[in-house]
Formats: sequence, C-alpha cells, structure tokens
Amino acid sequence: MHQTMKQLLDNITWFTLTGPHACYASGAKDARRYATGFSPIIGFADPLHPDFDTLADYCQVDERLYCPKWKGETPAGWCIHIEKVLFRMVWDEAMPAADEFPDAIRLGPQHAAEALELALLTNPGPFGPRTIELGEYYGWFEDGRLAAMAGERMHAGTLREISGICTHPEFRGRGLARRLTLKLIHRAMRRGETPFLHVLGNNPDARRLYRKMGFRDYRETTARIISRC
Repeated sequence: MHQTMKQLLDNITWFTLTGPHACYASGAKDARRYATGFSPIIGFADPLHPDFDTLADYCQVDERLYCPKWKGETPAGWCIHIEKVLFRMVWDEAMPAADEFPDAIRLGPQHAAEALELALLTNPGPFGPRTIELGEYYGWFEDGRLAAMAGERMHAGTLREISGICTHPEFRGRGLARRLTLKLIHRAMRRGETPFLHVLGNNPDARRLYRKMGFRDYRETTARIISRC
C-alpha cells in the first residue's frame, strides 16, 4: 500500500467528510460530522487532538455519535458512553471473478425504512435513515422482507468502505451477507477501488470470516460513542 493511501486510511472519516461526502456533512474548521439522518459519525483533522469546541455547535445534547481513534481525556461538556476496540481491514486478494449475487436488489429511498429496521435489529454499526444514500446498497428479499443487506459508506481517493453488512436472524447461515459483500467488492474493484471495512474487536467470528474471504488486518484502533451532556 502506497503512502498516500495509508494517509487517507489512517483518518478516513475526515478525508471522507471533507472530500467525497462533504455534501452530506456539517461542521467547520477542524471538525466534521455526517449531517443528521446519515450515519452518526464524526471526524477531526487531528483525531488525537479533536476540536470538540467547534463540533459542539453541530451536535444536539444527548445525541450519540461515533468517534474513531481518539483516546484522550473527556473534555468538559462531553460524555463517553462506550469504548470499544475496532479493527480496520483491507481487501488483499484478486478481484472476485464474477458477481456473486446478480439477483440482489439495489436499495433506494423506497427501501430506507426496511434497511433502518434491519440495522436496528442486527446492529452492524452506526446507521441512520439516510445511510443508504451514501453509496450503493444491495439487499435480498424473501417473503416480502429484507433478509440481508450490505452497502458502501466512507470513501476517499481509491478507498471504498463496505458497510452495513447484516442478515436478519431468521435467514442466517445461508451466506447471504457474504455474497452481498463479495458483490460490492467486485463492483468496487471494477472501478479501480480498494475495499476496506471495520469490525469490532468483540466480534471475532466476523473477523475470522472476513480474513477467510480475503481481507487482512490493517490497524487496530479505538471507537467511542460520545455525546454532549
């Protein structure tokens, strides 16, 4: 991996929110966040020394936000609710030979409520009612229900995040999320992009699966859920 890609990946939230997703962001100076309705994620120009004073003007009291990488002391006026280990993984194999799930349905605004319902049930990570607008999202429906989905979220340069990977409990064990993920990897690599994803440290089964698929660990970092208080 060349140096420019490493620089982007090490602070991917900031480079996403000030780059390709600036139109979905709010904030100023050295602090940005996804606008209300999208994934509640924040980014800083310097994530080790975050500008919480600027960010405060763009957050509601008690609104919970995901803050990556920062490990410092809690600033006045803010609360830390949860702190977890987060692994960033990067695709390290050849492009899948074919689309693994050609019959999957491209999700659009008409599917937003179903996508949010599945995300709230399975908790694949920070997700909002408009998250599926951030990239290509695909799903699989059975009996009129959204059984599984996966999509794209952050990206900068040639890096593309695969996110929102989840399956309804009644449809697990059939490889639906895996096939959707491989579909997105195939599509990203056809565009000349490098897929990456995030997985929590308390989900070793998912991490093993992603390794088996072809992702490799890039970096262990911290994820905090914080709010103004």
